[in-house]
Amino acid sequence: MLSLAGWVSRGLVLLAMVLATASITTSGEWGEEGVAYAELGSDVALTCPGGNPSSTTRWQRHGGSGLPSNSRVQQGQLFLSHVDLPSEGTYSCQDGAGLPLGSVALRVGRLPGPPSVSCRASNYENFSCFWTPSVETHLPTRYITSYLSPVQSVGPCVQDASRPLTCTVSKSQFWSLYRVNVTEVNPLGSSFTLLNIIAQRIAKPDPPERVRVEPVPQAPRRLRVSWEYPSSWRKELSFQLHFRLRYRPVLHDSWSIIETSNVSEVITDAVMGLEHTVQVSAKDYLDAGSWSEWSPEVRAWPAAGQVTEPSQAAPDTVELDPPAEEPSPVPDNEPVAGQGDSMEKVAMLVSLGVFAFFALVALLLFAFLVWIRAKKQSKEAEKHQELLAAATHLKALPKGQIL
Repeated sequence: MLSLAGWVSRGLVLLAMVLATASITTSGEWGEEGVAYAELGSDVALTCPGGNPSSTTRWQRHGGSGLPSNSRVQQGQLFLSHVDLPSEGTYSCQDGAGLPLGSVALRVGRLPGPPSVSCRASNYENFSCFWTPSVETHLPTRYITSYLSPVQSVGPCVQDASRPLTCTVSKSQFWSLYRVNVTEVNPLGSSFTLLNIIAQRIAKPDPPERVRVEPVPQAPRRLRVSWEYPSSWRKELSFQLHFRLRYRPVLHDSWSIIETSNVSEVITDAVMGLEHTVQVSAKDYLDAGSWSEWSPEVRAWPAAGQVTEPSQAAPDTVELDPPAEEPSPVPDNEPVAGQGDSMEKVAMLVSLGVFAFFALVALLLFAFLVWIRAKKQSKEAEKHQELLAAATHLKALPKGQIL
């Protein structure tokens, strides 16, 4: 059950929605004057706008299609039964002398239904809501969007004309509860949806930007990948992002994935001689919300060729140093080809040695415990045998001797 504060909050939202709806539906901004709106399947009475209805008033429909078969004229009014979409059109009326009195444009449609609403926080400062209509109304439609903040104040969820069916709440509180209202309004009425959200739970950053993939010189199995925070996420110490990097050879289907908190990473197991495709996604560092969409694919080839040993010079010749050239610098934290593989092998051997040592210690400890238990059971068995022997000896003595 809702608390008193919850009911008050809902009442404020509904009140704001009703007031805004009333201001729109009575403003007369749905179209030009002389337009009548009717619900599909209803009965409609059109009144001639240019005079008092009389039995001599005649009606006709523009376009030469004639009046619908379900129409009749009574006391100067045009009655249409169970109107449908083909009933739409402009109807004009004349007096008994054939002089035009005016016209009425009939539009037919449906009442709006509750819109389907979802929200997403692309950063920790704002969140946006998106909706789709649940009913095709065939009528002009507008939307009223608002929110109830944690301090019980109602504010507008601002709509942007360049992004239809979207609104944004700015300067929101990342860990607070918001109640969002989206109301669909057309000339026949309105319908609304209320949605409770916490920005932290709907956090979904935009994909990382400016993803770059470069080969590592003299390392045919390595690719250096770098990227930047999405421009919509302002980088601060309290709100950082975590990243996923996925990559594969273009000719392969399965992805390899690396998770990191850095904005660059080195792929160490690229396939030599094959083009690779790389993508990056982001998520709140504290694991709030969900992962972003993957960034667009970026492709690159590892460095071509392998590092080879220099050829042996002839014994009788003296090999002169080549002209001085600036060697291609290799980053301090980047092992060259071959060296990285050797280090990986050494690390693997050390890991296996440590594992074997602990396994041997565990095995010896288990054997020691088994030996202790067996020794204890052996002593208990010997004691039991001695008691049986004593009992047998007493039983064999004459009764008088026992007494």
